[in-house]
Amino acid sequence: MGILFFVAVQVVQTAFLYSNDGAGWFKTVYVLAGWSSVAVSFAVFAQGWLLFSHKLSRHRLYTAALFLSLAVFDFLQTVSLLGIPLFGYALNQDDAMWLLIISKGACALGLLSIYNLKDTMVSITHKRFAFMITSAVIVFGVLAFFLWHQKLPLLMNYGSINWLKKYLDLVIIAVCLIGIGSIMYRGKKDRAPSLLIIIRALIYSALGQGLMMTANHTYQWDYLLGTLSGGVAYYLMLKGVYRLTIEDPFREQQRVEARMNYLAFHDDLTGLPNKRRLTQRISSKIKNAGHEMTGVVVFNVNRFKNINDSLGHQAGDRILQLVGDRLKRNTRSREEVFSMGADEFAIILPALAGVEEGMERIRYLLKLFEKPVVIEENDYHITLCAGMAVFPQDGDTAEELIQHADTAVHHAKDYGVDVRHFVPSMQMKAKERLRLENDLRKAIEREEFYLEYQPLVHLESSEIVGMEALLRWRHPKRGFVSPAEFIPLAEESGLIVPLGEWVLRTACMQNKRWQQAGYKPICVSINLSMRQFLQPQLAERIGSILEEIGLDPKYVELEITESMTFDKETAFDQLRRLKQLGVFISIDDFGTGYSSLHYLKNMPIDRLKIDRSFVHEVMSDHNDAAIVSTIASMAHHLQLKVTAEGVENEEQLHFLKEQRCHEGQGYYFSKPISPEDFERAFLLN
Repeated sequence: MGILFFVAVQVVQTAFLYSNDGAGWFKTVYVLAGWSSVAVSFAVFAQGWLLFSHKLSRHRLYTAALFLSLAVFDFLQTVSLLGIPLFGYALNQDDAMWLLIISKGACALGLLSIYNLKDTMVSITHKRFAFMITSAVIVFGVLAFFLWHQKLPLLMNYGSINWLKKYLDLVIIAVCLIGIGSIMYRGKKDRAPSLLIIIRALIYSALGQGLMMTANHTYQWDYLLGTLSGGVAYYLMLKGVYRLTIEDPFREQQRVEARMNYLAFHDDLTGLPNKRRLTQRISSKIKNAGHEMTGVVVFNVNRFKNINDSLGHQAGDRILQLVGDRLKRNTRSREEVFSMGADEFAIILPALAGVEEGMERIRYLLKLFEKPVVIEENDYHITLCAGMAVFPQDGDTAEELIQHADTAVHHAKDYGVDVRHFVPSMQMKAKERLRLENDLRKAIEREEFYLEYQPLVHLESSEIVGMEALLRWRHPKRGFVSPAEFIPLAEESGLIVPLGEWVLRTACMQNKRWQQAGYKPICVSINLSMRQFLQPQLAERIGSILEEIGLDPKYVELEITESMTFDKETAFDQLRRLKQLGVFISIDDFGTGYSSLHYLKNMPIDRLKIDRSFVHEVMSDHNDAAIVSTIASMAHHLQLKVTAEGVENEEQLHFLKEQRCHEGQGYYFSKPISPEDFERAFLLN
């Protein structure tokens, strides 16, 4: 605006002073246009060179260097128009025209070269080197011009523009058009706004040279409009460099900051606000709550690790997305859903009338998952458990409420219930669990584990045909620790893998010793955990252990659960490799999982073990009796052996014989006992 005001004042003055002198008026306009070009060129240089110097790129750096050179030559051209001598040389109008040609040609050729380079970031050292080269080129170019300008051919003959000037204008136009075409075509990718402005600048530059070509002398409107068009091209370059050096970096910085802020407060998988945002929101609600009760609920997906291991991480991620989406779609207006990471979600329940209202709301949300989730056209039934903490009675900070709700959900999970409200005693239980996990890590090194064996009895002959190896832990301070307590901990921590291998090796070595002692060879059953079963080299590892011990694989039976066959392809492949070793395979706790009868008929297994929960009530519950009968009948038709677990009395034994169960296992025959007791009770006889 300052330049426009200055131009307006000068034009008015010139019109007043030179109203009778057209040539003088044109000359004044050209001088003003020259000064404007110098100012714009220097502004382009300053923007590209000085601003955001820590984020230099080739395009920015070389454009700034180019316009520094143009500013110098435009300055000399303007001084030439005024007839001011420089370095002892008096420059004329023809010299001014040559300087203009050099400036316009360098601009077109420079932009063509620069914007066909790959735009990469450059160092400060590169910037200094570019400045030295630019300074040297400017000094050499100015000296060369002043030394040889008198030898340059004339561009004007008797005040008229000659053919050489028009030919040079045509060359500049061609370079501009080539530059436009190369920038638009290169890579055939979408152009950044700054590059589109550069293209517009080249268009105006070509247009300006075209208008100059149509003029026969400098005091014609075509030449004046060509000069003004060249000024517009410079202005567009200034605008383009501004976009490139200031506006685009600023917007990119804003975009990056917005993305970083989003990632800092949102879960990348589900798109839900994360735990950090949850903490902020709870703190804000506590600050403004007064005496209002606010509930914090943490949800946990049951058996998610098994689902993840069986179906794969991609399916597990999809399940988490579906769970988060279902919770979000069914929340009320003031409720908020968050992702806690892994398989946990959280909801803020504001303005509760009481704890029971919150519990009822949670039960409603849990019922939403009675409907299965669909992954790749397959239905999967998942369940959630929940824990709730309420402000102000369960904590007065966000961190306390989240921690207590998380403690409550793990308490619910441990006890197999849907939802729990936090009570202080749960915290003691959580600390006890943590101490137990630490002790579990040391127990392997300290050899605190041992095995007990429970016989497998043929129901018709009452002959011992096998035994199951069962892991036990004798803690130095706690004494006997229930497997139901430490096995889940071992699964979660990953210790189940080395522990399972220890069980396998120990049981096989014990069986081999009994065979070497001359006892009748029997089969030992060993439970495999999910983590063990999914190991790619499991079959090879078991094979090497059996070869090392020297035990025939036919005296080993590996027990898996139905949940391990969730991913059918992986399970079938693993089972086939295990069967190639020569071991037997049974499905333990059959009837409590999700086995498909379609897959069961083709599964490479040898035995079904009916879960003790069905056998226990077989004499009093007709449904359990029907289930046992059905499983036994199905096993016979599939030519599989069937074993009943949890046999405790004569009536159960009689019923199982009627169903033609092959073997039984339970306290009726013997509880799990030490190797020494097992040898005395069953092998010596």
